[in-house]
Amino acid sequence: MALNRALFFDAVRSGLFQGRLSQAQVDGLEAILSGWRARVPDGRSDALAYVLATAFHETAATMQSVRETLATTDAAAIARLDRAFAKGLLSNVRTPYWRPDDEGKSWLGRGLVQLTHRRNYETMSTVTGIDLVADPARAMQMDVAVAILIEGMRRGSFTGKRLDDYFGPRKTDWLGARRIINGTDRAALVARHASAFLKALG
Repeated sequence: MALNRALFFDAVRSGLFQGRLSQAQVDGLEAILSGWRARVPDGRSDALAYVLATAFHETAATMQSVRETLATTDAAAIARLDRAFAKGLLSNVRTPYWRPDDEGKSWLGRGLVQLTHRRNYETMSTVTGIDLVADPARAMQMDVAVAILIEGMRRGSFTGKRLDDYFGPRKTDWLGARRIINGTDRAALVARHASAFLKALG
């Protein structure tokens, strides 16, 4: 899939980023585009658009590896999550997965797709070949975060649902594809982002 990156960045700048792209956003987009080309050279544009839209949504449009709550440190993220949990704002959470375990490791959300819980770090360690259990913070590294984002969505590592379940020769299911990551939460919003990314990809 040939891509005119100058036209792509012009399109996303106006269509998704309110007319302005920071260097960090450009770098993040470039990293995902390059990662996709390296891993899925003949991949479908609609699937790539959904990957980009997922990162856009999960990182609050920063296109950078971020911690859950966008905190700058693990300690700050843990404190914010604890406060939200105490206030009953995290109704879907039964066990505070972000609190440090017996080894002092926190399994809070990190990366371009907010990898959470030890079991998911274990799964993505196998997928990426990087021991994220030994050092969960490595999920913040851009090359690792890109691998987690793309391979996790391709292989169904997050929920059992894969990109191929929603994108193929006779299907482009923007709404259903949210199940790859998080059920139907914000499905329509991410679908709109994906449609805009597809238009930019040409």
